This record gives sequence, structure tokens and C-alpha cells, in this order.
Amino acid sequence: MAPGSALIPRLLDLRPGTEALRYCFALPAHPESVAGARRLTRARLDEWRLDEDTHEAAVLIVSELFTNAVVHTMSARVVCELHCLDGRLRIAVQDQGHQPGGPQLCRTADDEHGRGLLLVDAMSSSWGSHGAGNGSGRIVWAELPHGTEQSC
Repeated sequence: MAPGSALIPRLLDLRPGTEALRYCFALPAHPESVAGARRLTRARLDEWRLDEDTHEAAVLIVSELFTNAVVHTMSARVVCELHCLDGRLRIAVQDQGHQPGGPQLCRTADDEHGRGLLLVDAMSSSWGSHGAGNGSGRIVWAELPHGTEQSC
């Protein structure tokens, strides 16, 4: 595979058995857009026929990451990508501006913010963040193993 990262197209190996499913959407960076992000995610995962546990975890993760992008950045829009390949679902959310250091887990009960990332950490097999590569913004991603009724 050619190099790439979430939200940057790659050359995909499309030999039989290596098909990838990808879906990307962008919404305004407004609190009301979080419900739209959940709705779009649910609809696509229904099409892909992911198992119920993965489906519910993915919707919650999209909701948390999208909310963080809206609340903690000065973005005009937020982009979300779902990528299903080799038994994994990768969720990536890109904002247009970030604070240095990226998202941080807050492990104390009195922290006002950060509990959403504790959920992401608990529900995903891995997660992280990196600069968007275009000099503006950050991509926060999470991966989930999944089962499907179809091969993905």
C-alpha cells in the first residue's frame, strides 16, 4: 500500500479479499451537528452490516470525537471518515484547528472535560491523534475490531 493517513486517500490493494469500505462526511462545527454525525454514522454502519456491539461503540465514539472537535477548536467544519478493512473499523475525525499537545485523558472525577476520551479509550482497541498534515487541524482516530454479516 502507498503511504497515507486517515482522511488522505491511499492507493488501495483491491485484489479479491482485500476490499475496503470508506465513507467520509463533513458537517458545520456546531453542537447541533453532533446528532447529524451520529445519524450519518448509524446509516452507513447499517449498510455495512456491522455487528451490534461494534455499531453502538462506533456511534458513541463518533459522537465523542465530533463533540470534542466542536467544543475545543475554532473550526468552521468537522470531517469524519469511517474506514472498514481487515476486520477493523477505523474512525477518524478532523478539525481545522487544535491546541498544542492534542487531546488528553482526564482520569480524575472532578475534571469538567475529558471523560469522553475515557469512553473512547475503553471502547476502542487503540486511538490517538496527529496533526492533519496541512498545517491546520488535528485528526483524532480510534479503531475497533468488528464482526459483520459480510466481509469487510
